[in-house]
Amino acid sequence: MLGLVLVTGALVTGCGESGSPGGSAGTREAAATVSGSPSSPAATPPEDLCARIVAHWSREVLDSSTYGDYQSMGLSNGQYEILMAVVDAARAEKKRAGEQAAQRLIDRRARERCEERYRDGGPSGGPWS
Repeated sequence: MLGLVLVTGALVTGCGESGSPGGSAGTREAAATVSGSPSSPAATPPEDLCARIVAHWSREVLDSSTYGDYQSMGLSNGQYEILMAVVDAARAEKKRAGEQAAQRLIDRRARERCEERYRDGGPSGGPWS
């Protein structure tokens, strides 16, 4: 057992040797990437994620008679409520003005409702609210 500990310790300490590939310079680069350097991608605002996912699933269920399970769609309960309102409005718009009008309505309403939902930073009742 002691031999395993010594070998493991040698492997771990050997990884950070200066001048070796992946040594201290590589470690600093990795740490900079993790710490949020300019090369890190920006986080997508929650209202944008909400609008994208609600619009996607709204299109998926527009011609269906059911909405499906919100958890399998990756939606919170509040996002699912937005979805149902958007789809109901899109169905009415599709009957009145056609498919393209319904598609535009989905984008517009999903964006409006999600911006409203996340205007003050989002819901505070946990991740599924």
